[in-house]
Amino acid sequence: MNGGAEWSGPPIAVVGIGADGWSGLGEAAREAVSDAEVVFGSARQLELIPQDVAVARREWPSPLVPALPGLFADHTGQQIGVLASGDPMFYGIGVTLARLLGADHLRVFPQASSASLACARLGWALAETPVVSAVGRPVETVLPELADRRRVLVLSADEHTPGRLVELLRDNGFGESMLTVLEQLGGPRERVVRERAAGWELAAGDPLNIVGIDCVADPKHLRATRVPGLADELFGGDGQLTKSEVRAMTLAALAPAPGELLWDVGGGSGSVAIEWCRTHPSCRAVTFERLEHRRRQIADNAAALGVPHLGVRGEILTDIGKSTESTPPDAIFIGGGLTQDGVLETCWSHLRQGGRLVVNAVTAESEALLLSWAAAHGGELRKFQIYRAEALGKFTTWRPQLPVAQWAVVKGGSV
Repeated sequence: MNGGAEWSGPPIAVVGIGADGWSGLGEAAREAVSDAEVVFGSARQLELIPQDVAVARREWPSPLVPALPGLFADHTGQQIGVLASGDPMFYGIGVTLARLLGADHLRVFPQASSASLACARLGWALAETPVVSAVGRPVETVLPELADRRRVLVLSADEHTPGRLVELLRDNGFGESMLTVLEQLGGPRERVVRERAAGWELAAGDPLNIVGIDCVADPKHLRATRVPGLADELFGGDGQLTKSEVRAMTLAALAPAPGELLWDVGGGSGSVAIEWCRTHPSCRAVTFERLEHRRRQIADNAAALGVPHLGVRGEILTDIGKSTESTPPDAIFIGGGLTQDGVLETCWSHLRQGGRLVVNAVTAESEALLLSWAAAHGGELRKFQIYRAEALGKFTTWRPQLPVAQWAVVKGGSV
């Protein structure tokens, strides 16, 4: 069942319901639920339907998504209703069902989302407030959104999410930020609590909550923005690292766009793949690294910098078939292992037409390969060297870093 091709039943009513329950629904939404033969939802949502509404109630199984095709196939021909929290198309079941069954097979009745209600209480501009979901995701995914004087909303997984956010803010230089936890928004048990992260001592509250963060950054803490070129000190590892200045130029050549997939070959500390993912929440990356201790370090760095979804694999020639990504990469970066037989050929063959390949080289042998491939496939060759100031006695001198040759090419086109 995919995209509605196999669904032959009547349109499924997907009804958003808030903490105010049945009384908060409009007439059309109530009729959609009442007319259903079976209604699916969480236990909490199903309890909001009055007992005198004669419909069969079915609680969602767990895990939910793998069970959906069989679940709906068992009820083909029946009038189905689905309950969702607030707006079903805002991080809700409506999005999943639209992908599974096709939008034409749904009738969606949205309520105000938790983000809309939170911004209404806080007086924040909804269109200017980023929303991060911590439901089914590590709270570290919030990190790339944090910036001084910025306001962020976080959808909580449960009553423990606010406490985890407090620890995250304290550990990453945002301890003076103000947190507002809004529970049971729109319902009779609505409750709002507010406190700085540094002084947070509040006990866990209601599991149905959303958190507003008014960010205050510690100016002494290293800045970590979405702009590539993060400080080298933010990456742990054994020193196998694309340095910040070269990394910024490498990401510029890779040119990430929302939703794109990168392969990072010879991951080292994972810095290029991590910065690729940080440019936009929908950017994805898989890094290939042959040494196990470096693979562990890449995973640790990815979590610490807010992109725990980064995929980590072994050596590319042996692990290339283990990627869970079914689509070819939009871009490939080779930062290590270039002279190994077959690496460049394998990367080129898997890169999609119109995709970008960027290769950095620091040895004469690697440079020779770049010259040969550039002669055959075009693209742009450049070479740069970074100097950093260092103390020399009482004076300052410029210490050169290794020069880096770079080849950037578009498969089937030009840079």
